[in-house]
Amino acid sequence: MKGTIREVRPGDVPDILNIYNYYIKETVITFETELLTEEEMGTRIINIAGRFPYFVYVSEDDGLLGYCYAHTWKARAAYQATVETTVYLRPGCSGQGIGRELMEVLLDSLRKHSFHVAIACITYPNEASIRLHEQLGFRKVAHYDEVGYKLGRLLDVGDWQLIL
Repeated sequence: MKGTIREVRPGDVPDILNIYNYYIKETVITFETELLTEEEMGTRIINIAGRFPYFVYVSEDDGLLGYCYAHTWKARAAYQATVETTVYLRPGCSGQGIGRELMEVLLDSLRKHSFHVAIACITYPNEASIRLHEQLGFRKVAHYDEVGYKLGRLLDVGDWQLIL
């Protein structure tokens, strides 16, 4: 599926919300458990995009198929050159290279903005995300057993790190 990557715009909020709310309701990929409103998502996007890169993948025929962004990893000032990365695709769009394209643009932007480390926090199981991040050069640096509970089960989380 051919598309373009561009910076997020206010008009993208409904599509991003639909994608993210699917992951909240149907998966363990995010640990959020309550669906967001359009207003809440809009506020999050404004707050993140005002400080960090935030991109969307848009297909002329199929609309917004995915998004990615960086955000604060830890609040302490000493961590200001480290970010956490996030990427979500519309259900059914995995395995087409969209996530990789988004992440490559995001990582290039982070380098241009002089960030030093990118962290990806991945819930198990999520082999597609693990594979994507490892193909991009991230390496696993931490594993936390049973730290989340969602959809009736305890879940592990791992951290992958990339020195930019």
